Amino acid sequence: MPELASSPAPAATPRAGADALLAVRDVSRDFGGVHAVRSCSFEVARGSITSLIGPNGAGKTTAFNLIGGLLKPSSGEITFEGREISGFRPHRITRAGIARTFQITRVIGDLTVLENVVLYAPAQGVRRLLAGSMLEREREHAMQLLEFVGLARLAPRPASELSYGQRKLVEFAGALMARPKLIMLDEPAGGVNPRLIEDIVDRIRGLNRDGITFLIVEHNMDLVMDLSQSVVVMAHGEVLRQGTPAEVQADAAVLDAYLGRA
Repeated sequence: MPELASSPAPAATPRAGADALLAVRDVSRDFGGVHAVRSCSFEVARGSITSLIGPNGAGKTTAFNLIGGLLKPSSGEITFEGREISGFRPHRITRAGIARTFQITRVIGDLTVLENVVLYAPAQGVRRLLAGSMLEREREHAMQLLEFVGLARLAPRPASELSYGQRKLVEFAGALMARPKLIMLDEPAGGVNPRLIEDIVDRIRGLNRDGITFLIVEHNMDLVMDLSQSVVVMAHGEVLRQGTPAEVQADAAVLDAYLGRA
């Protein structure tokens, strides 16, 4: 397992009474007259695997983008380790200790697999790669992560040669470069063959045992119910319920809105 000591967080105002690693409090985001997320509240406990589920259009991706800094809340607050991060730009969110992947992978086909992982390094980034240089410590860390996800043998190959599932693993490795405390995975099993899904799940569980917290958006309900300790259910931009997988599966409102009745 690669070392994943967390990087220091940027200065932010401490918030009292925050016992969750991540807390979303009454967050809303409007696009014109459309309420994409409305009074959304949920928590991600430190050391947990929490899943965010809901039908298409429920507001899951918007919630992810609000936490990750791609969008600013219209109202409400988001705190991480008791400090408000609402409206932080993505690079500050990363420095605070949050990393994420995307539903559609952002692997760059013209770069090698190794370069795609190093691209995420806080001390490296795009500028050094464009200059044709790579810090040795970042290269070594990236190779450790590629070994961890089972792709070290493909490090010198162009990323364009990878399967979709392998690209997901490369992006997963890249998310680990900043040594995050919380990893947000957007549909890690989407479009991935069952064998690679098993690999991804094994690695999530291994990292979680080492103390990494996960927030996952996923449509594969078998995976969600098997992997998660806590499940947040959204519909129409609102949170219907947060609870254990068993509690969510037994909730009548959830069954009506999303899971469907027998």
